[in-house]
Amino acid sequence: MRKPNKYLLILLATITAYVLFEYYRPKPIDWRATYENDDKIPFGTQALFELLPDVIHPSAIKTVRLPVYTLFTESKLPTPSNYIVICQELDVDKNDREQLLAYVRLGNNAFISAYELPDSLGIALGFKAAVKDQSKADSTLRQNFVNPSLHTTSGYNFFHDDGRNFLAIKQPAHITVLGRNARKEPIFIRVQYGKGQFFIHNLPLAFTNYYVLNQKTADYAFKALAYLPARPTYWDEYQKQGRFNEDEQSIFRYIRSQPALNWAYYLVAFGLIFYAIFAGKRTQRVIPVVEPPKNTSLDFVQTIGRMYFQQGDHENVARKKIQYFLADIRERYGLNTTILDKEFTETLARKSGAPPDETASLVRLLRDAQKSISLSEYDLITLNRAIENFKQTT
Repeated sequence: MRKPNKYLLILLATITAYVLFEYYRPKPIDWRATYENDDKIPFGTQALFELLPDVIHPSAIKTVRLPVYTLFTESKLPTPSNYIVICQELDVDKNDREQLLAYVRLGNNAFISAYELPDSLGIALGFKAAVKDQSKADSTLRQNFVNPSLHTTSGYNFFHDDGRNFLAIKQPAHITVLGRNARKEPIFIRVQYGKGQFFIHNLPLAFTNYYVLNQKTADYAFKALAYLPARPTYWDEYQKQGRFNEDEQSIFRYIRSQPALNWAYYLVAFGLIFYAIFAGKRTQRVIPVVEPPKNTSLDFVQTIGRMYFQQGDHENVARKKIQYFLADIRERYGLNTTILDKEFTETLARKSGAPPDETASLVRLLRDAQKSISLSEYDLITLNRAIENFKQTT
């Protein structure tokens, strides 16, 4: 029995060890700030979302994956209710903004925590989301609540935040500051709007898993959300995950969201393309081109004719010329060529369509040639010219 190649075994063992190492090694921490309610990574919001019903009302939190305009115009929401958005940037157009304002005006509450807030919403509510210069960044900056019952002595430090964001108040008459940073700048406000209230907060990292599960900052998010009354509450995921849930997404959406599957998809796609390019070529031996047989009869006749002509046997060539011509007349017109008389001449002229005088001249040459004892080169040329003229005419 043939022994296995030891180098091949070493190669297979190395590949197997590498695959197992990659599969079982600890995955690096994902520090992306997604704020998604199904993310367990540090800056997801799964912990807050699962604990929130205990703060507001059991079984009263519903996830929505619709644009603001669609949610408030096409859905029948109970009144009053709460609407919560926690994201990096609140992206709303004019229609969304008008429906959000109308929703709060009717007596509902909207809690929005985002670093980037649209200026149009700020103008309508009397504030501006401001950002200090990079030189003012301070990750040690502490935040605290204004309410004495929520205020802590040491404050809260969210050190992954650079401390540059704050809310500049333009219309203080109907705005209440609920939280400030150590520079006394508002970072959490309440805006009375119609019969309802807006709660604007611009430090969304405070609501992520990392700080909700950290003992020093765990109660901050729940204190902030405690301002919302116990009502049916809608948690917006459209701003972060789009319109479709995972079970509504196609298999390609899921593949593209997973790095390993995404790379496998590209490898398979490019592999098929390269296979089609290279392996799709003809792999069998080239089939030689076979030329069809040529009709050499004419070449043979011309060769024999040149041979007779070069040898000076003009009489033989002339008589064979007459024989072939008469054979052609018999085959084409069905005439008897034994006797070349006047009747034959008239019939040939009528059937061939040649002029009678030209036909009579040709028949006379043929008859004289047949009766002649010898034929010269001149006779051959004259006879050949007459025959060719007749063929061209007919």
